[in-house]
Amino acid sequence: MDSHGQYEQQVVWTVVGTDIGPLLLAATPDGLVNVVFHATHAVREKALERLASRLGTEPVEAPGSPLLTEAAGQLRAYFAGERRDFELPLDWSLISGFNRQVLRELASGVPFGAVVGYGDLAGRVGQPGAAQAVGVAMGSNPLPVVVPCHRVVESDGGIGGFGGGLETKRKLLALEGVLPEPLF
Repeated sequence: MDSHGQYEQQVVWTVVGTDIGPLLLAATPDGLVNVVFHATHAVREKALERLASRLGTEPVEAPGSPLLTEAAGQLRAYFAGERRDFELPLDWSLISGFNRQVLRELASGVPFGAVVGYGDLAGRVGQPGAAQAVGVAMGSNPLPVVVPCHRVVESDGGIGGFGGGLETKRKLLALEGVLPEPLF
């Protein structure tokens, strides 16, 4: 309890090395709450400040946390080609409204090795014509890779944008067999 008799929500974090660079993983007692690409020292510090502000508590480095250990293991298996689905509790508290609805549909309805268009995903949540809003939802995804925003592409066959960078999106889609492996 804090000094006001309130229970604080603990936020734990660690950094895990992956084929797409270091990822910061953060969790609350409810589940994995944030995955951050390119978790260099500067990126990590900014992400932890943002988490503290949004969740009201200072994140604590805890690589031995059971949830973080499980998440890191599932990510390693995914990048090794041994896992297609993540089976982790997720804390959706960093996202709400339409964006949460779209990301939940993406997580449950677009499997490994498949892609969906921005407009198609908008239609799945009952908002046909909201393709640009789906793009905004993808850009605000607090759980990339685990909630696979890399699987959302342009309807004309273009790869679309990606908060982790287009090279990262290409690598993830290649890992899932959607794109050929890069030649170099």
